[in-house]
Amino acid sequence: MLQHVWERTCQARYLTDVVIATDDERIRAAAEDFRARVVMTRADHASGTDRVAEAASASQAQIIVNVQGDEPMIDPAAIDAAILGLLDDDMGAVPMGTIKKRIERATDIQDPNVVKVVTDGQGNALYFSRSPIPYARDGEQPVYFKHIGLYVYRRDFLLSYPDLPVGPLERAERLEQLRALENGFKIRVVETEYESLGVDTPEDWKQVAELFEKPMVNR
Repeated sequence: MLQHVWERTCQARYLTDVVIATDDERIRAAAEDFRARVVMTRADHASGTDRVAEAASASQAQIIVNVQGDEPMIDPAAIDAAILGLLDDDMGAVPMGTIKKRIERATDIQDPNVVKVVTDGQGNALYFSRSPIPYARDGEQPVYFKHIGLYVYRRDFLLSYPDLPVGPLERAERLEQLRALENGFKIRVVETEYESLGVDTPEDWKQVAELFEKPMVNR
């Protein structure tokens, strides 16, 4: 699974380097088997963003992308879209970016494991929640978007992220991206057609493995 994520990430046009950050020797060994570059980090990080911040501290890259290792179907075009969303901000006022996908399955709206996001007219996040947002009142039928956990950061913001205070919203929702919003920072959210297929359980992996077994023309 890790190799699939790495190979697809390497196909993104706007990345100049791909590094696997981990605190697990088993992951390091697996990554080195397919010749990926690995950075070992501390084991006490509270979130993936904190781990990426440590790994990025040894790099001079000004834009850092966090691709989670449980997304073996990650679309390189989605990575590029998230990067361009941040690069299009000429003034540098937006320090962080991510992506969203229109929800098509009604069951996802009520599923707390599917994080929803709402944005303003400029495409910046207003809020992320495990609850359905926006609330549908008086028969209105809003469009719902799921948040896909791929992040892009400006270097200075990422390195300061671990020092930002954790607020009540992040603690309640258990969503690390809320730390940025609670501390007054903007998050640019780009819409894509990428349908996230993260692997959190053996059943998830079975579903993804079946997709990989299909002929290439069907992917």
